[in-house]
Amino acid sequence: MKKLFRAIDSISDWSGKIVSFLIYAGILMLVFEVVSRYFFNSPTVWAHGYSQRLFGSYFVLVGAYTLLKDAHVRVDIIYQRFSIRVRAVLDIINYGLLILWTAVLFKEGITFFQNSLAIREVDEMALAHPMYPVKFLLVVGVALILLQGLSKITTSCITLVKGVKYES
Repeated sequence: MKKLFRAIDSISDWSGKIVSFLIYAGILMLVFEVVSRYFFNSPTVWAHGYSQRLFGSYFVLVGAYTLLKDAHVRVDIIYQRFSIRVRAVLDIINYGLLILWTAVLFKEGITFFQNSLAIREVDEMALAHPMYPVKFLLVVGVALILLQGLSKITTSCITLVKGVKYES
């Protein structure tokens, strides 16, 4: 079981690190647009749409990494005052809700992607960029979050039973 948790944690870790480099592509894209627009009075027709898609994909794809690193927003001032078992119960509740949300989002995301792919959906911009690759990345990102959530809830259950923080 520990091997499975380590594998999930490893996937979340390396995928988060790889995806983090997308931020540089986004920065370059926005700098290019600003320079084109304000220095050459020649804005692009593609930068706005692509930057939205890039940053949207980035945020969902780093979700599992953020969960792995316990970097999501939490009221730590209150949380840290509880015993390890009470924290484990709170984590189980939170991860349970996360798993429910991501399971529904995963199921709906697959349908969302399949419908987009079937009609070769494009955006409303002049260049008609395809939308289905971004919708596929949504499914991938949610799947990664779901896996990491399952790992986290299981380790929280073990922590609750043992009374000591379980590290995978």
